[in-house]
Parts: sequence; C-alpha cells; structure tokens
Amino acid sequence: MQREIDAAQLAKPDLGDWSARVYGKQPFAGAGKTNSGMLVPLERRLTAFILPRIPRWLETYHLTLLTPVWSIGIAFFGYLAASNLRWLWMTNLMIVLHYFTDHFDGKLGKYRNTGLRKWGFYMDHLFDYGFLCSILIGYSFLIPQKSIFNMLLVLCVMSAFMFHTFLMLAATDEFKVSFSRFGPTELRIALIIINALLVKFGPRGLNGSLPWVALGGLIALSILAFIAQRKLWPIDMKVKAEGDRAN
Repeated sequence: MQREIDAAQLAKPDLGDWSARVYGKQPFAGAGKTNSGMLVPLERRLTAFILPRIPRWLETYHLTLLTPVWSIGIAFFGYLAASNLRWLWMTNLMIVLHYFTDHFDGKLGKYRNTGLRKWGFYMDHLFDYGFLCSILIGYSFLIPQKSIFNMLLVLCVMSAFMFHTFLMLAATDEFKVSFSRFGPTELRIALIIINALLVKFGPRGLNGSLPWVALGGLIALSILAFIAQRKLWPIDMKVKAEGDRAN
C-alpha cells in the first residue's frame, strides 16, 4: 500500500492547516463525518494532542485492520464470561482499544494525506458491523437459549441504525454518525457500564432487558425515519419544480 507522508512534513505551509484536513469538508462525503455527541469537544482536544505523536510506522490502515482483532477478542471473552463474569473486564478492554483505533484511523489518514478515503470508508464500516455483531455474540453466551430470539431482534434494530445512516448519506451526502447527543463514543461508554453492572449483579437483568432494548431502539428508529422523510420530501419536490420550470 501507499506509504504515508512523514509526520515531520506536515508542518510545511503547502499542506495547510491539519484541522481543516481532518475536520473540514471532504471531497468524498463518506469521509466527512458529522458527530454531535456530548464528548466531541473533549475528543477534538485529545485528537490534537495524540495525532502528531503517533509513530510513523503505524499507518491508518493498520488501525483499521485491528478492528477484527478486537471483535474476535470480544466474542472470545464473552464465551469465557459464561463461566466467570470477570472476563467481561477484558471485553471492556477490547472496547477501549477499538475506540482508539476506530477514532484515529480515518483522522490519521487525513492528517498524513494518505488518500485511502473510499477504501477506509468501506473497510472501516464493514468492520464496525462485525464489531457490533461480536458484542451481541459475546452477550449471547450469558443468556438462556430461549432468549436468543430477543438478541436477534436487538441485532436487527441496531443494524437498522447503521442502514439508516448509509441511506441518508446516499440521499443527502451528509454522513451523520450521532443521534441527538448520543454518538459512537457514548455508546461504547454505555457498553462498558453495562459490562461492569453484569460483573457485579449477574446476567439476569440482561436477559430481561433485551425486549425493551429492541422496543426502545425501534421507537427511536421510527422517529429518525419520520424526520428523514420530512427532510427528503421537500428536496425531491424542489428538484421536480425546477425540472418542470425548465421544461
């Protein structure tokens, strides 16, 4: 693969301001995420500190390709947690490691001008779906066999949120990865808290909460779909009116 630009070169004026490359408008819409999560201001300060300090040998695609490692780890530690819930602390470690590699892979590519926009978009989000599946696979070892259907419902609903995001990207060229003030980082924190509660109180609450999680997700998804169609309808009507006037 293409070798990335030396980090020392990034101070040169012709490369422009790094924050504009990382957070500014991107030529490929899928490379420009919009995130309104609560922790975004803190994350930007963290990014400004860490990006220049990432070793030169560590490439953006190395970070992307680590996601399957964390996903396999989550499923494996979920399996071990069926006999000892303390293994869920290792699951939490995998979630934290995934945060760093997932948060910085695309930003590192923009910072060093690697150019892997569409490759990164495809691979990153394909692996993110695998990561979501690994979380639910890990939890499936902690619930009775009769509750697997409820876990499947949760997977369907959570996958639909990703599907909604990509549909809106195709329809509007806007890639929004947060819903209200809840984004990927907030979701990871919620998962870490859930795992801590499971270690302390056991998995009984997980089993009973699955139908409610699926129902809550379905309600939230329905609200998003209603808002989306109200946004897209006038766009279509405007284009149609312009076409009618042109004819």
